[in-house]
Amino acid sequence: MAAEKSALREYLEAFVIAVVLALFIITFIAQSFVVQGRSMEPTLYDGERLLVDKLTYRFRPPRAGEIVVFRYPADPSRKFIKRIIGVPGDEVMIRDTVVYVNGKPLQEDYISAPTYGDWGPRKVPSNSYFVLGDNRNNSDDSRFPDVGFVSRELIMGRAVARYWPLTALGIIEIPGTFAR
Repeated sequence: MAAEKSALREYLEAFVIAVVLALFIITFIAQSFVVQGRSMEPTLYDGERLLVDKLTYRFRPPRAGEIVVFRYPADPSRKFIKRIIGVPGDEVMIRDTVVYVNGKPLQEDYISAPTYGDWGPRKVPSNSYFVLGDNRNNSDDSRFPDVGFVSRELIMGRAVARYWPLTALGIIEIPGTFAR
């Protein structure tokens, strides 16, 4: 009987340790995220599952080109996923289907259709980011008042890998356009 209690106690302790470890990882290191909607096509598709790195931004700020998951400013219970185009201090403008950052046009090979509608120029405030969906004409992003510039505090982490579907398994690359 004592051996059964000992075995049960060991299983219970292992379970508690696993739960605590899982909560620690989800809170501070990484988390799963399911893409909802078409705003990031053709880079990410509806229903794909991603691994979001929550640790990196504790040591450095987000960078242009990274795809980030953030809490929607108008309803923080909802999560959005977009690409960072402008970082604090950048001047962003959209003219005649071209996105400009600090007066230089972005070479956006990762989008499938041009960006319609002019916007800016506007300077990205400190501690904020200008984000766009890769499917520019089907994306609620920083061009619109309900999202606007995204505060650093709302950014949960960066998308680093896709793990589902298995046919799309892999690391999420940052386009060379964003090399600074």
